[in-house]
Amino acid sequence: MTRIKSMSQGVSRGVATSLLSWTLLTGGAMLGLTSTLPAMAQEPLLRTLTVTGQGSESIATSLAQVELGVEVQGRTAEQVQRQAAQQAAAVVELLQARGVQKLQTTGIRLTPQYDYQNGRPEAVGYVASNTVSFRVPNDQVGTLLDDAVAAGATQILNVAFAAEDSAIAAARQVALQEATADAQQQANAVLSALNLGPQEVVSIQINGANPPIPVPLPARAQLANAEADFKTPVIGGEQTVEASVTLQIRY
Repeated sequence: MTRIKSMSQGVSRGVATSLLSWTLLTGGAMLGLTSTLPAMAQEPLLRTLTVTGQGSESIATSLAQVELGVEVQGRTAEQVQRQAAQQAAAVVELLQARGVQKLQTTGIRLTPQYDYQNGRPEAVGYVASNTVSFRVPNDQVGTLLDDAVAAGATQILNVAFAAEDSAIAAARQVALQEATADAQQQANAVLSALNLGPQEVVSIQINGANPPIPVPLPARAQLANAEADFKTPVIGGEQTVEASVTLQIRY
């Protein structure tokens, strides 16, 4: 009996010791968790306002991007191809003599023409074409187009106007500055209405300073058999460079 009682007392002491150890451990963990809560609560909340500003700058165009061509119709492929080549060579020679920029061939085509009477296609002729593109200053394009027609061009396919690369780059800088100022003004207006004030810019994103799209003439000109005894008037107009800037501002 004495031995059984002693064993029971030993088990009780072991259980009590384990319970005490668990209590101390969990209590310490809770104490550690509790002690970190005030530190977490003391971290400042980052309050930010995100605004996007827009800017644009208009610049005068100074260059014309021109595409013109020669088109010839005839009975045989050899005939129309030879005639188109001769006229195109004369046009290219003229353009090279005038010192145009970025002269290149943009298309050469030889296409049969069919007559579909009686339900069967029958080749009745051919159309040959040769097109080139180039750049020239605005003040020269009118006279040059007239001279090109006299040299053998039969089509003016496209005329678009653009500014010099240096002018576009300068306009892009101005547009970015305007976009940044616009974003700041928006932020100041919003924060002022809430009786708040800006502290610092924490993020800047340049969304783009898009180069202007060349401005085309409104209509395509067909100048076959034209008499170039006058100067074609050409007015370049303006292009607009646009930019967008996004600011994230702490308040």
